Amino acid sequence: MTKPTLIASAFSLLATGAMAADFNIAFTWDGLELCTTGSPNRVSNPAFVVTDLPEGTQYIRFSLKDRDAPSFNHGGGVVKMSADGTVPTGAFTYKSPCPPSGSHTYQWTAVAKTKKSGGKRLGKATAQRSYPE
Repeated sequence: MTKPTLIASAFSLLATGAMAADFNIAFTWDGLELCTTGSPNRVSNPAFVVTDLPEGTQYIRFSLKDRDAPSFNHGGGVVKMSADGTVPTGAFTYKSPCPPSGSHTYQWTAVAKTKKSGGKRLGKATAQRSYPE
């Protein structure tokens, strides 16, 4: 195979996502204390259900983004993935959703990794909800 053909094949794999697999996450805001002051609280993560994890996943890095105020850093955490696909409340802390007025849309992003720090990225998932609902 020629060098241009190898490069074209690599870009084709990247474009189709064959190098990293998508998976799914789900969550609710159940149990989260209402916050609408614009000053987030430090809270425990919501419980997550994770499905269709890429083979080899050992850890997942979670991060929260306010889609209506994307420059605010809500943080997240890294957890060792359990065999049953659940991440319980209390696995990490982050800055809660807390829009100053009205409702904002918040998005969790989860990245499947082979190691806690560094390692190969195996896939990505997102889930979003309004808060308050």
